[in-house]
Amino acid sequence: MQWKRARAKWQALAGVALGLLFIFLAFRRVDLRQMLRALGGADYVLLLPVLAVVVLGLLLRSLRWKFLLAPIGEASTASLFASLNIGYMANTALPAHLGEILRAWHAGRKNGISAGSVFATVVIERMLDVLSLLLLLALALLVFPFPSWVRHSGALMLFLVVAAGLLLAWMKKNKDRALALCGRLRRILPHSASAFVGKMLEQFLRGVAPLKRRSHYPAVAFLSILIWASYALILQLLFHAFDFVHAYRLPWSAALVAMVITTISVVVPSSPGYVGSFHLLCQLSLGLFAVPRGPALSYAFVLHAVSVFPPFFLGLFFLARDRISLRSLRKAEIHA
Repeated sequence: MQWKRARAKWQALAGVALGLLFIFLAFRRVDLRQMLRALGGADYVLLLPVLAVVVLGLLLRSLRWKFLLAPIGEASTASLFASLNIGYMANTALPAHLGEILRAWHAGRKNGISAGSVFATVVIERMLDVLSLLLLLALALLVFPFPSWVRHSGALMLFLVVAAGLLLAWMKKNKDRALALCGRLRRILPHSASAFVGKMLEQFLRGVAPLKRRSHYPAVAFLSILIWASYALILQLLFHAFDFVHAYRLPWSAALVAMVITTISVVVPSSPGYVGSFHLLCQLSLGLFAVPRGPALSYAFVLHAVSVFPPFFLGLFFLARDRISLRSLRKAEIHA
């Protein structure tokens, strides 16, 4: 499928270009000596509890995903933990969240569920994350005056997630009409690609389903709170590792504000591994609390590393354990 290979190539090039642009903006007007002093003076012993909380957050996400998958098939938390880390590992190398497609493929393969249906639960999970982020933004607005671009980003994300939710609800309720409309749009595609898209859409709509039990709704909500609380704890522990709380008198709300702003780089498709966009937004969020650009960028690099490398290496481990080659992953991504 030449058009898919070309699409993947251009997506990768666009992602790398975005990452380089954001890295340039992050390093602009940075005092490198001040940045290196901050890196050298950090208390890296605190990375041990940070890494433990990172893994705990991944386990909580896997358990929440199990509840979202329950209406369409049974899956063990352990298998979903493996799929989640494989997807996150792929996100460090692929732009536009393409790793989410691979984790849906792996979870479907391991649990005997169609990949398209699994991917629907991944989309719903992302929508939950955006809604949670917007609730956190609303909470943070009570204690901190965000700049206008953050508020506008929140408003745009709210519009997009509501629009996506309404579209999914309409497609689920009017499945035949949705498939017929998709069929007309697929006429511009090659026959093989058109058939594949139609099959995946049917599988996807099967994955858009209410939770299996009423008790699962509060469980998913509670797990979402724990997931975000674990991320806030990671930021706070790293504030202490860099001595920012004492040096810059950071209030408790700093972790909440930084969490909201940095998560924008993760929610919005960007460069592979969120390189550049994550660092720039983290630097900007700490700048709101008078943390200099150099130390803020040092903090951003460490926060990014502890967020990315644990699932990256866990993903590699699960690939080796399941004897899945990188070539097969690449093939799955092209066919998705």
